[in-house]
Amino acid sequence: MALLETKEITKSYGDHHVLKGIDFTIEPGEVVAVIGPSGGGKSTFLRCLNLLETPSSGHVVFDGEDLLAPKVDLDRLRSRMGMVFQQFNLFPNMTALKNIMLPQMDVLKLSKKDAEARAMELLEKVNMTHRAHVYPNRLSGGQKQRIAIARAVAMNPKVMLFDEPTSALDPEVVHDVLDVMAGLAADGMTMVVVTHEMGFARKVADRVVFIDGGKIAADLPPEEFFSEANTNPRIRSFLEKVL
Repeated sequence: MALLETKEITKSYGDHHVLKGIDFTIEPGEVVAVIGPSGGGKSTFLRCLNLLETPSSGHVVFDGEDLLAPKVDLDRLRSRMGMVFQQFNLFPNMTALKNIMLPQMDVLKLSKKDAEARAMELLEKVNMTHRAHVYPNRLSGGQKQRIAIARAVAMNPKVMLFDEPTSALDPEVVHDVLDVMAGLAADGMTMVVVTHEMGFARKVADRVVFIDGGKIAADLPPEEFFSEANTNPRIRSFLEKVL
């Protein structure tokens, strides 16, 4: 059974139809890169997966439960879905370590000792133990994003959603964040990644989903999507501009 599935989801803002009926599934352990032109609906689609944006119609089924059902415990389901944004969203008044500890204590009800041990373990995983006691205003963009990823992973999510996680970063630090994400993928984390990083999509993703005009225009393994044998004119035009 798919871990996460959408059925004919649409999203409109007045007369502006952003999503026009999207069917999507992801199996446990899969990594799906979502790419496409700006304004095509990628980020809106991603935010509909955990109802940060509520679809206008359709269904989102996660771990066997419909997130749009009337009496669903949305907070409980969201706690199993990690989300990493473009702008980090760290707590500015807390050190890197405490940023990772607090959600574990509040949501998972871990003791301070256990939360700290898990946080230190994840700081090591993202190569940030040397910055554990530093506040966000003393961290670079790439360091903040690695902390944000560690904080999301600390919640033991079943799926991780990434909304263009490197778009706000200086080019020289992008690879540090992508390396962390590739490590998560290698460890078997289920991931949906909206990204402009074609190298990541080509090397790490199991599937590439191309969203254009509010619809999925292609859903292919990366070797097929990026192949010169792919003659889809819309995809060829897009790739010529970004590669």
